[in-house]
This record gives sequence, C-alpha cells and structure tokens, in this order.
Amino acid sequence: MPTKNPRINITVEEATIAMLTKLAQKENKSVASLTKELIFEAIERREDMALSAIAEHRDSLKSKKVKHEDAWK
Repeated sequence: MPTKNPRINITVEEATIAMLTKLAQKENKSVASLTKELIFEAIERREDMALSAIAEHRDSLKSKKVKHEDAWK
C-alpha cells in the first residue's frame, strides 16, 4: 500500500549518519523521525530569520509609526 505522505531520499556522510543515530538513540526515536523533526526546526528557524529581517526593515527610522491602540481600531 502506497504511503499518503511523499518521501525523499538524501545522501549524507558517514559522520552525519553516526551523529543522527547517536542522537536518535539518546532521544529514543528512530533516525527518520529525528531527521524529520530537525528539518522542521530548520524550516522554522529560517522562517523566523526572514520575519525578523522584515521586522527590522519596518522598524527603521524612515518607516511610518502607528500607535499600538490605533493599530487595533
């Protein structure tokens, strides 16, 4: 029976699989589930960095300021 979720195959160095295996054993998880978790964390981190860059740009002195109370009217 085919899986409902798409699969990806990646090739990693021996040192990387050794680290993933060791971490997975410590956390009592499979290497696949740990890898999936780490991918989600990396995506969230990149998203946070992108949103931070947008916020910093908007927070520049040249940007229009709106009072907190006015923003919710």
